[in-house]
Amino acid sequence: MSIAFDLARVAAGFSDPTRESQQVFRKLMDAMARPGTIYDLSQAPEPPHGMHRAAGAVALTLFDFETPIWLDPGLHTEAVEGWLQFHCGAPRVAEPRQAAFALVADLHAAPLLADFNAGDAKYPDRSTTLVIQLPSLEGGQRVTLTGPGIKSEATLALDGLRPGFWGEVQENHARFQFGVDLIFVAGDRLTALPRSTRIV
Repeated sequence: MSIAFDLARVAAGFSDPTRESQQVFRKLMDAMARPGTIYDLSQAPEPPHGMHRAAGAVALTLFDFETPIWLDPGLHTEAVEGWLQFHCGAPRVAEPRQAAFALVADLHAAPLLADFNAGDAKYPDRSTTLVIQLPSLEGGQRVTLTGPGIKSEATLALDGLRPGFWGEVQENHARFQFGVDLIFVAGDRLTALPRSTRIV
């Protein structure tokens, strides 16, 4: 979907796109490989109002003209849409199942994880990756993580989750090798839970 926007009001992106996107990409890959580990992205540029800095860094690194994105209704603003269109060129989709990436600002009002694309037998990798903004990556209900990339076990205590969310994550894991992957951000911090991670 193409929108009109004022170029002069579009916030800056990476000043050195190649180098900075590579730095963020390495941290994202580490986060996926080491579920529950928290990474700092404070060097990323300030995104438009409504987006966390870490979410903006993920968008600048992973979104492009070949990656359809679903946006939380709370992010349907000229500033956010114009910024994403100018810097990423990613087409917007209305249906969660059509999205390669989903940017969620209000988890309590967002669709269930099962409503997004879980991939299929031919293309299990073509599932949705959700980027979920939270108040904090600490201070919530503590859960134990096991699975690939975790020696013995790890813990995570995300704040601001909706009721029943960890049950959704368990159901998502039960579908492996299908399922969605999750990236959680709060301010300039990021952590990830791939579908292979088990919530105990």
